[in-house]
Amino acid sequence: MFALRPANERGHTQTGWLDSWHTFSFGQYHDPRFMGFSDLRVINDDTVAPGEGFGPHPHDNMEIVSIVLNGELEHRDSMGNGTVIRNNEVQKMSAGSGITHSEFNPSAQKNVHFLQIWILPNILDIAPVYEQKAFSDRELADRLQLIVSPDGRDGSVIINQDAEIYQTVLGAEKRVSFTVDDQRSAWIHIAEGAVAVNGHPLAAGDGIAVRDENLDIELRGIDRRSNVLVFNLRK
Repeated sequence: MFALRPANERGHTQTGWLDSWHTFSFGQYHDPRFMGFSDLRVINDDTVAPGEGFGPHPHDNMEIVSIVLNGELEHRDSMGNGTVIRNNEVQKMSAGSGITHSEFNPSAQKNVHFLQIWILPNILDIAPVYEQKAFSDRELADRLQLIVSPDGRDGSVIINQDAEIYQTVLGAEKRVSFTVDDQRSAWIHIAEGAVAVNGHPLAAGDGIAVRDENLDIELRGIDRRSNVLVFNLRK
């Protein structure tokens, strides 16, 4: 299976301060065809207006990853963490037995654009854990950089699941490749820009599911700057 999830077919929530696109069912958006993919449960593409955000709310038993694409995101939680997440930074919350947190745009002038990703954990009711790391432009440029993993290798943040997230920022005509075999699944999400996936042009917000395939995949940058996530998941 090599299936396209077009950006314009995603769920959409728009309020006075939030513009959110949902790759999978979330909140008021429900589509039984898109309840997740393997252990990947949520990809929300969120833009939050200046000075606005999500007030304190609880989560439990979910691995929650936030990746800031543009702007700044201020985080506070019931463990006492208070941080600001910036471009090229990755935040992880292993919600475990329960955590309350808030996310706000601290800017008075600029939107913040970020991805919120939920991955189902392989262990329940652990003590909550928070982690945040930055990756340099050099680490992300024209290569697949591991940013999330179960073991923390290559400086990645750690989650409780057999899942990995790779990120690359491709220049025009720059290429990276990877292989998917039929014992694993992959999801490709175009966060920004435009990319050809094995010759098929995709734009920001598009996703591709790969399952039951032995396949070499090439990503080729079309725009001057294109930001792509690759999820390596259980079958």
